[in-house]
Amino acid sequence: MNVYDPTQLAATALIDRVKRNLVNLKMPRALEILDVTLRGIERGETTALEAIDQLLGEEITLRENRRIRMALVMARLSAIKTLAGFDFAFQPSLGRNRVMALAELQFIDRAEAVHFIGPPGTGKSHLSLALGVEAVKAGKSVYFGSLADIVAALAKAERDGTLRERIRYFCRFALLIVDEIGYLAVIPGGGNLFFQRVNARYEKGAMILTSNRGFAEWGEIFGDSVVATALLDRLLHHAVVFQIEGSSYRLRAHADLLPEHIRAKAALNPAPVPATLKRRGRPPKNGGADHLAG
Repeated sequence: MNVYDPTQLAATALIDRVKRNLVNLKMPRALEILDVTLRGIERGETTALEAIDQLLGEEITLRENRRIRMALVMARLSAIKTLAGFDFAFQPSLGRNRVMALAELQFIDRAEAVHFIGPPGTGKSHLSLALGVEAVKAGKSVYFGSLADIVAALAKAERDGTLRERIRYFCRFALLIVDEIGYLAVIPGGGNLFFQRVNARYEKGAMILTSNRGFAEWGEIFGDSVVATALLDRLLHHAVVFQIEGSSYRLRAHADLLPEHIRAKAALNPAPVPATLKRRGRPPKNGGADHLAG
């Protein structure tokens, strides 16, 4: 003869209702650990209040991890890097404390530009990606792209008649990371387009820029010294500059296999900021869509 315990039946029905509510509230992690949590209460290992805190804490952690994963995808980060994974001992010229201070992300609140300048393989992209990850974790919107890709997107928008909308799109992000300035030649007119995008964010949004070429060479990169001067006028106004003087981290294990002239070139310092850089002209207030004054 079966004996039914009304108290047990009521408890079972209550647990089933809690589970249905967790499903309706889309709380999969809390649902997953509910039975284990209840057993902890039965054994006296957890109070009811602690159990509620545990369920909510696990669910929040799951949602936060999901948010970060989605935000990292939306940021278009080419790889997930961390500051903890950066070998500061290999690049002592950086100054670990200065870099770690950036992880507090105050430069984003101040709408500053951070420049990492140095030879290939010295960790510029790693640091920019790692700071992008820190910004995403902090709930800030991030966009990462190479200079070539960003200019190509702007050029396409100009052809499609949607340049203004595209520039506004880039202005939506709290942090814009521009990688690989100087690695590829900028397409004709690309410097003007990039200037318009930089000008739209000036003193409104933070940027991180990486380049293997010193600022004195930006006129060559963009094919126009006037455009380069106008860019630097804005990008160096509120700026933090890191000039990395080390050799390539990627080639460290094979340096003895490289010809002497390549080893020497890899260790060259980038050209310094020219002390006598002067304006030869300034793009008009409309962003220089038609032309730059000489």
